[in-house]
Amino acid sequence: MTSFQVATIIQAQPQYGGLKIDIKQYIRDVPDFPSPGILYKDITPLLGDADAFAYAIDLLAERYESNEIDAIVGIEARGFLFAAPLAVKLGAPMVPVRKKGKLPFHTHSVEYALEYGTDVVEMHIDAVTAGRRVLVIDDVIATAGTLAASLKLIEQAGGEIVGCAVVVELTDLAGRDALAGYDLHSLIQY
Repeated sequence: MTSFQVATIIQAQPQYGGLKIDIKQYIRDVPDFPSPGILYKDITPLLGDADAFAYAIDLLAERYESNEIDAIVGIEARGFLFAAPLAVKLGAPMVPVRKKGKLPFHTHSVEYALEYGTDVVEMHIDAVTAGRRVLVIDDVIATAGTLAASLKLIEQAGGEIVGCAVVVELTDLAGRDALAGYDLHSLIQY
């Protein structure tokens, strides 16, 4: 790569204080959470730094600003934290997808398999209608169970998936494989 190409890439990225921010520095490892043997990727340090958080939102916005997006779906609960400011930045409504029983109006629902049992995600019946172009946001993708169920929910309502974006992708858990055929973008991978 030539120095011109490197300079062009750096200039194309939003910058804060003249520097490109390394988002990985704002993801904390928490061993044995929520159970022994799990290495949890904690996004709260990213949320706790205004510049780093704004930078992450700007990177997502830059990726999708040229798409025609009619709605941004945020997946409970930490997906909301990224979907809401991104929706404001892109001028699109934000739609929450929540666990069963958390939404106050009539809902569409999809049941999906967990390692031990099942769970259900729901969305208001008037949140996504036929032909709406939808971007789906979550904080982390591991096995992609909740994300895949959310995509199914949106498509059953008649929505068209423009893309899926996450802040953190845990590559060794092969969640991307479960989303074959969808455009998945992650800001950082482990």
